[in-house]
Amino acid sequence: MPRAHTFPAARFERFMSQPGDPINVTRFEMIVHTGTHVDAPRHFFLDGPAFDEIPLDRLHGPGLVLRVEVKAGGVIGVKDFERAADRIEPGDIVALDTGWSEKFGTEEYDINPSISVEAAQWLVDRGVTLLACDFATPDLALPLRPPGFNWPVHHVLLSNGLLVCEHLRGVAPLSGKRVEFVFAALNICGSDGAPARVLARPIEQG
Repeated sequence: MPRAHTFPAARFERFMSQPGDPINVTRFEMIVHTGTHVDAPRHFFLDGPAFDEIPLDRLHGPGLVLRVEVKAGGVIGVKDFERAADRIEPGDIVALDTGWSEKFGTEEYDINPSISVEAAQWLVDRGVTLLACDFATPDLALPLRPPGFNWPVHHVLLSNGLLVCEHLRGVAPLSGKRVEFVFAALNICGSDGAPARVLARPIEQG
């Protein structure tokens, strides 16, 4: 599963196995920010809500899958969101379809696009409740970060209660459509994030 290289890989192992044991039991160990996951404000703020403090209705609802053409290390700006301004409503979830998830397993995947601080504030001002990225992080790609980097996009989004989903997959078939989302994340007590299985279906218009 995709992850920051500073995090250990997920481990899955058989704890009990038939026929020597009466049942089969699998144990896993992983950082909660591995694979498709949702960040809670606690990820960057000690006094921010942990995952079990996020109301369930913040993890599902209507929104838009927005197609954005962007190069490796490119920046998604306010103009990219403004072209869909008439389709993004207060309370919406916005999922980005850049095609980046298809690059997983290649070196280019790590040079992900990011969004600008101004674009992050635009989403906050529009009343968006969750931003889902089909790449590693809405902040500058890890290999491109200067010394002292402080994750400014995460700070803008999470400090305003706008949740962040990273490493999203499979949104391309819904690109350009308004959809109903379900971010089925594990309700981990005190956690700064949680792995999630994300579901979406088109909303019938009219």
